[in-house]
Amino acid sequence: MNIKEAKQQIKYTVQTYLTQDERGQYRIPLSRQRPIFLMGPPGIGKTAIMEQVAQELGVGMVAYSMTHHTRQSAIGLPFIVERTYGGKTYNVSEYTMSEIIASVYDMMEETGWKEGLLFLDEVNCVSETLAPAMLQFLQYKIFGRHQLPEGWVVVAAGNPPEYNSSAREFDIVTWDRLKRIDVSPEFQVWKEYGYQRGIHPAIMTYLEIRQGDFYQVETTAEGKRFVTARGWADLSDSITLYEYHGLPVDVALTVQYLQDPRIAREFAVYYDLFRKYHADYQVDRILDGEAPEELCQRAAAADFDERLALIGLLLDGLFVKMREQTGKERTRRFLFSELKELRNQLAASGKTPAVLLDELLENRRKQIERGTKASALSREEVDAIKNGITLLEKTYSTVQAGKIQTGTELLKALFTALEDLRQEGQKSAEAVGKCLNNAYAFCKKAFPEGQELLILTTELTVNSDSVQFIGKYGCAAYFQYNKDLLLYERQLELWDRLEDIDLDALDLDTL
Repeated sequence: MNIKEAKQQIKYTVQTYLTQDERGQYRIPLSRQRPIFLMGPPGIGKTAIMEQVAQELGVGMVAYSMTHHTRQSAIGLPFIVERTYGGKTYNVSEYTMSEIIASVYDMMEETGWKEGLLFLDEVNCVSETLAPAMLQFLQYKIFGRHQLPEGWVVVAAGNPPEYNSSAREFDIVTWDRLKRIDVSPEFQVWKEYGYQRGIHPAIMTYLEIRQGDFYQVETTAEGKRFVTARGWADLSDSITLYEYHGLPVDVALTVQYLQDPRIAREFAVYYDLFRKYHADYQVDRILDGEAPEELCQRAAAADFDERLALIGLLLDGLFVKMREQTGKERTRRFLFSELKELRNQLAASGKTPAVLLDELLENRRKQIERGTKASALSREEVDAIKNGITLLEKTYSTVQAGKIQTGTELLKALFTALEDLRQEGQKSAEAVGKCLNNAYAFCKKAFPEGQELLILTTELTVNSDSVQFIGKYGCAAYFQYNKDLLLYERQLELWDRLEDIDLDALDLDTL
């Protein structure tokens, strides 16, 4: 199955394993919970989906690469203790706590998460000395004499032998105690992750044209040649920073991440073309509705690869704007929840506004620290909390200056900040909506009979930020083409699942 399907299966398993009965005991006890085992080629995103599962289920996560561990670090170090048996005293070896098990307890103590995922990567590539202890842990969740605490689900991962010469085969007894999920790379699934992560548009459009280059592993006379999803993602980060510093993006860079000379060379050539298209087509002018007629004529006469690159550039410009807009919405939701919390605290605690705000800010800073450490907060959630903290700090400065002295004044000040965010968000949403309509207008004029409008609409449907934006603010052209493409009903189902507080209808009296 692909990585998206695997992620859903993992979520289902974790939800069932963490189900408790009316006495608070897990319906499937730890001893009977089969560890999940992800088997798949390297660099396809196994670790990334584990972080997403932890974030979406609201649990902690501890991750280890088992190839970095020795038998001593996994099961603990031996020490001598005295034991009395049958009236006689003997020296007996015991073991300190496993570093891995200790890390789980540390996570619980430091973050407050009592449930979580223990992700052990490259399990089938451990050393000969560690292999017996590793198999024992997979079967009994015990390293040495120390057991994994209740509420923590084991997820292991490994590479097939054809990708890793040190990989070992498990026997039937071991496999019969695991939930095995075989994962394979698939570009169309990775593309959704790519949009969410902000993968460079040159990479996205190149892979759309040459999907066969997305994942390659080949043995040649010169050795292994390979390209992985991880390689593309890491290359994207480097390209973004190279562009920021004005450094050259050429084959000398691409081959460091795409370890197949042909693919590295061809992408470097395509990147140069992509940059040329970006300069020639003046994408910002198209989105602003100011594209000159000659640009439209050039697009209409271009070959398909150039047209696809142009659509990629338009989409990237739109996605950046939509991502900023959905970020503002998350900040508004955060501030709204804090406003309600402060109102309740003011009514119940009798504390002063300064004390309450100080405690609230400290708790939110700790929330970011704990959530980041436990991999339980997404980057978007962290950004929303940080932006909200910045706004709360401005109000706190006003409180400290003595300009806000009562709880009512504090609530009014925060409500005003919330209203300012709403108005700012409405204005920016209108601007983004115009850009979206301008993109459609340009494509309708340049490609009236082509499939470019199909591509534009389909990609807007794949991207989560655009789904949320269009679901909230609408776009007549998108709805028309989406309906024509028989995507409309499916999209409505997605929007129905989006959690969306109607902040526009709020006033202070209804809090």
